[in-house]
Amino acid sequence: MPRVSDVHIIANTALPTPREMFAAIPRLEKHAALVAQARGDISKILSGEDSRFILVVGPCSIHDLKAGREYASRLAKLADEVRDRVLVIMRVYFEKPRTTIGWKGLIMDPHLDGTNDIPEGFRQARRFLIDVLELGLPTATEMLDPITPQYIADLICWSAIGARTTESQTHRQMASGLSTPVGFKNATSGAVLPAINAIKAAMQPQVFLGIDNDGRASVVSTEGNPDCHVILRGGDDGPNYDSKSVADSLSLLQKHGLPRVVMIDASHANCGKKYAAMPVTYRSILEQRATEKGIVGAMLESNLFAGAQSLEGGRDALEYGKSVTDQCIDWDTTEALIRETAAKA
Repeated sequence: MPRVSDVHIIANTALPTPREMFAAIPRLEKHAALVAQARGDISKILSGEDSRFILVVGPCSIHDLKAGREYASRLAKLADEVRDRVLVIMRVYFEKPRTTIGWKGLIMDPHLDGTNDIPEGFRQARRFLIDVLELGLPTATEMLDPITPQYIADLICWSAIGARTTESQTHRQMASGLSTPVGFKNATSGAVLPAINAIKAAMQPQVFLGIDNDGRASVVSTEGNPDCHVILRGGDDGPNYDSKSVADSLSLLQKHGLPRVVMIDASHANCGKKYAAMPVTYRSILEQRATEKGIVGAMLESNLFAGAQSLEGGRDALEYGKSVTDQCIDWDTTEALIRETAAKA
């Protein structure tokens, strides 16, 4: 009889269940309290009840836990200083979507060597998130694989759906059940309508396939997520952080019966993926915020040191505190921009 199943599969390795992972690496009550507080604060900012500015800032991706903890420690102190004006949330990104191939993030490949030790990736991700929360710092991540939230979402305060997945039905359904506020990025083309359609879908009840805490395949039914918003990140046609693009996006949201609020990503296509251009983009966002309160937040890719480096030389050849994915601004620039935000936003 010819083989018709698993023709291209070479291994199928069972993961620890989410319940087992929670038991091995539990959150404390104070961590849950911080997550709940931060989610509520973000919801109030999106609705206009809280006038603070949201800033999602941190490394493009977490690859070195020691450097990540040093960054988090610095950011936590600064976030506390500006908390009355700015809600600082640390980027803690463990999954990286790739246009073709490349390192797919700490969860998929925690050893950075292609061994894809996913169970260890989940363990490292949970421990790192708890370390960040222990500092009193809210957490943000991109939800990429629909199984991932079952393992880490209890430790996440805000989630993003990326430009490559905003048009995905799977991710819209997943977002409808996430316990966090969710930002949908405009499509890679730069089109904002797909993100608006994603919000409309995610706000509605959905039924889809997933897993439960015991790792069993299940039918997941949601009530819809009311705390969704658009993130402008530029696209193939160039940046979209300028005042006309922002006004057009806010008008389109209003036309579709959605709140006139956007977050703007100062990185990615809005800075041409060049870290040196990111502060210029960000300061333009701050200037616009002075007269357009529909701009409720921004995103920055930031690390201890500026730029990015290749993984080709292996883990031992890496420079400490420098991104292995997109280019980032350095800590001194980050600190200056956050203080400017507190003064102007």
